Amino acid sequence: MAIQPIRLFGDPVLRRPAIEVVDFDRELRTLVQDLTDTMRNAPGAGLAAPQIGVGLRVFTWWVDGEVGHLVNPDLSLSEETQDGPEGCLSLPDLTFDCRRARSVVARGFDMHGEPVVIEGSDLLARAIQHETDHLDGVLFIDRLDPEARKAAMREIREAEWFGLGTPTVKVSPHPTHGFGV
Repeated sequence: MAIQPIRLFGDPVLRRPAIEVVDFDRELRTLVQDLTDTMRNAPGAGLAAPQIGVGLRVFTWWVDGEVGHLVNPDLSLSEETQDGPEGCLSLPDLTFDCRRARSVVARGFDMHGEPVVIEGSDLLARAIQHETDHLDGVLFIDRLDPEARKAAMREIREAEWFGLGTPTVKVSPHPTHGFGV
């Protein structure tokens, strides 16, 4: 088990789009295991690679007892939407209602490079959309209406974890093809 530190709001890696995975190797399998272990330890419903400082398009989820992962996701969203509470491990103790598509079809790959299709609704759809946003440098607070976003930013500034020193930036052991994390 390799639990990694989770990057918090303010760390630049959370705002950078992640790059596609091209090497489906042992390092990728280690990354997926690190994400899974860290997510379950937190605990959370999902965790994206940038949240542990790795700028690759990989995330894990843990919803309704099901643990999974997706590499290089491509989403098709339903027109029907849902509003519901959403939080983020990179924004501890912050929860706001956020609008998402009610269902999603996510295409991508597993850690071995095999194509997979994940279909989900409600909480699984929310988790897949949330984690894919992380891969695009988007945080859920970016999707809030202006009034809720203002309230969220106020809570963030008042949080005891906010502004605690400069984030530690380590070199990723995973291939990033020249892109810094």
